[in-house]
Parts: sequence; C-alpha cells; structure tokens
Amino acid sequence: MVFYALSAAGVFFPALRIRRLFWTAGCIASAAAWLFHWFRAFGFPLQTMFEIFLTLGMLQGPLSWFCRRWLGMRDPLSEFAEGLLGFCILFPAGFVFPEHPRPLPPALQSPLFIPHVGTYMFAYILLAHAAVQAAGGLFAAPVQREYRACRLVRLAFPFLTMGLILGSIWAKIAWGDWWSWDPKELWSLTCWLIYLAYFHWRADFGVRYVKANLWMLLVGFLAVLCTLLLVNLSTLFKGLHNYAG
Repeated sequence: MVFYALSAAGVFFPALRIRRLFWTAGCIASAAAWLFHWFRAFGFPLQTMFEIFLTLGMLQGPLSWFCRRWLGMRDPLSEFAEGLLGFCILFPAGFVFPEHPRPLPPALQSPLFIPHVGTYMFAYILLAHAAVQAAGGLFAAPVQREYRACRLVRLAFPFLTMGLILGSIWAKIAWGDWWSWDPKELWSLTCWLIYLAYFHWRADFGVRYVKANLWMLLVGFLAVLCTLLLVNLSTLFKGLHNYAG
C-alpha cells in the first residue's frame, strides 16, 4: 500500500524514474504477499474477502503494465490512478478483513472453484481500470478515455460471461438447478446486463454522447462493487453465497 501510495504521489513531482520504481516495488510486494498467503493457506487464495482483495492487488501490477503497453496509458492522470487504485484495492486486505486462512467449505470443494472465481477476479480488475478511465474522462479528454475504457470492457466482458456460465454449471452440480435467483447470481447478472447495454448503446451512438457512455461505465462498476461487497457483507442479502466474509 505504501509503495502504491508513493507511486501515486510521485505524479506531482518530476522524478519519473523514482515514481516507477515505487510502482514496481508495489507490484513485487503485492505478488510476494499473495504467494506467501497461498503457501500458508489451505488452498488457492480465493475464498475469503481478504484473499479476494489480496488477489486483486496481485493482479493490479500486471494489468497496469498491460494497460500501459496495450493502450499507451502513460499520461500523469492514468499513472496517478494506477497507484491510487493499487492502494484502494489493498486497503481492505490490510485493515478490514482478517487474514487467517480456513479450510474450504464443502460447497467450494469443486474443480470449478478456481476458474469460476478467477475469471470474475480478472474481469473485475479490468473493469476497475475501465472505471478509472471513465472517471478521468469526466474531467479531461473524454473521447480518448472512453475509447480506452471501451477496449478494457471488451476484454473483460468474455470473462464476465464465462463466470456466469461456469457458475450455472457449478450450481447445477452442487444444488441441482442452473439458476437459483440467489442475490449473488442476480447482481452478477445485473453487471453483465449493464455492460451489454453499454455495448448496444455505443454501437448505436458511438461517442456522440460520450458523457453518457462514461456514466454507464461508472454505473456498471458500481454494480460490480455491489456484487463483490454488498452481497457478501450486508445482512439484507442472505443467500447461498454468504460464505466469503
């Protein structure tokens, strides 16, 4: 967290090399923490909320590097957002959720556990980067940032779809039904539909209403946060997926 915070703060100073060194150190530290927890845990670290955010923090580094190389996101606002995003992702793992590993409950003891949850985590970190670009586009270079965000969402959407399909297959095996109208399932479907609506809107109007495009991406990511946090932690949404606290 400290390394990512220093990387974000370094945008306001001219020492570019030092800023990137801090960002690299953040990537290495988060990957090392993830590997360390994997070795001491009972299985692949994707069960508890601590492990979820630790995994997202580990993915933040390579995904940021990918965005720089693939989309040319080397402007100061993007680099500041990368450091801030890394800090925000790791904060719940560092200060909110307990890190103690625990054995997998029977419902998660399936070969589909890692691909189902892993595809969602990969989609969520891509959508987080897309949301950062969308938020930045409300203040500067909206067309350019919307274009970057769109490419990230296009990459993330197949993983969202795969997560839904794998979840349905798993539900059929574990609970006997493809779909149970569980709160987690409903919010996951809501995310998928919002981004699908964004694609349809963009196909019809392009960037003619670019601010509307940006707001749709932000609403989509708000649904992602509800799926990831609200459904698991709120007492309002009791369902079959309330085991990851």
